[in-house]
Amino acid sequence: MDSNIIVPQKTEKQDILPEDYNNWRKEIISLIEQSKLKAILSVNAELLALYWRIGSDILTKQKEQGWGAKVIAQLSKDLSERFPDDRGYSERNLRNMKKFASEYPTFPIWQVPLAKLGLLPIRKAALAELPCDENGFVQVSLAQISWYHHISLIAKVPANAERAFYIMETAANGWSRDVMLSQVANGYIKAKGNAITNFKQTLPAYQSDLAQYAFKDPYNFSFLGTVALQRELDIEKNLAQRITDFLLEMGKGFAFIGRQYHLTVDGDDYYIDILMYHLQLHCYVVVELKAVEFVPEFVSKLNFYISAVDEYVKAPEDKPTIGLLLCRSKSDTKARFALRGITQPLGIAQYETEKLFEDVASALPQIEDIENQLEDKE
Repeated sequence: MDSNIIVPQKTEKQDILPEDYNNWRKEIISLIEQSKLKAILSVNAELLALYWRIGSDILTKQKEQGWGAKVIAQLSKDLSERFPDDRGYSERNLRNMKKFASEYPTFPIWQVPLAKLGLLPIRKAALAELPCDENGFVQVSLAQISWYHHISLIAKVPANAERAFYIMETAANGWSRDVMLSQVANGYIKAKGNAITNFKQTLPAYQSDLAQYAFKDPYNFSFLGTVALQRELDIEKNLAQRITDFLLEMGKGFAFIGRQYHLTVDGDDYYIDILMYHLQLHCYVVVELKAVEFVPEFVSKLNFYISAVDEYVKAPEDKPTIGLLLCRSKSDTKARFALRGITQPLGIAQYETEKLFEDVASALPQIEDIENQLEDKE
């Protein structure tokens, strides 16, 4: 071996990754995730198109050529034999395909009159964002959600406008079928934008309606189970531990910053129950959680926290901080009175959890009843 050959040695500089590597890595990850999402959406669109075409053909054969109901049973048998690995050709699913084609005469876009959606309890700002043509029809993309979402919605939500609303909200919020059905059962369409607020008086016109629509009343925290005997700190902790469920219930745009968020004001320590950030409103949201019925005094404390976040946390580019007071129950009249004269943007809503414990407790015989029964027997 030639002793004059010099083997290059790795320098410490070569081992160090470039400064912009992390940003580049994030871009690559984002590209991969977007590609996977497009592939999933493409597969879903193809499946829906196939099922719609089969359902449409069944309708045509039965209506125009008078074919009877037995054709579905025979077709299911023939398709299942030809495609034994596919589970989508049962008689029940073929009937679902027929129903799907019947409910949506056009595919992949379903046209719903904007006027009908306007009759629903939907905020004007949300209506303004809907894709609408010059004839006043909202263009609803049916491929936004899965086949299983569709057949569940058709069964649970017969009204066209309301169903169109849930299709769009499901797609926007990324709800699973179970979460979607839970939102339908809990009256999401009525709760959305229903919180008592002072946003019209405290926020610019272009932002107040959007902010109103970002909050609900009531919020459903049934995923926490029964919390009748839990303290506020326990509820906060459970919400933080079930952060995915919590964010799904809060809605699109909310990001969790932290619980018991520490602030120091003039040497004194304060702890915000939950601090969030809303990506569409571009502002911090201070959430105060109360395990009791609303009382007006709660508003002043939340008002103080909003001011503190505006002073010590908010960046110049952020919009004014918004407060959300969540109580176990509330009087709407007291809530409206409490907001009069408050200059900070603030909303008040209640939250619901499982009521099993309270229901069972109220159904149990009281001590006096038991004593009276014993006395009667004596």
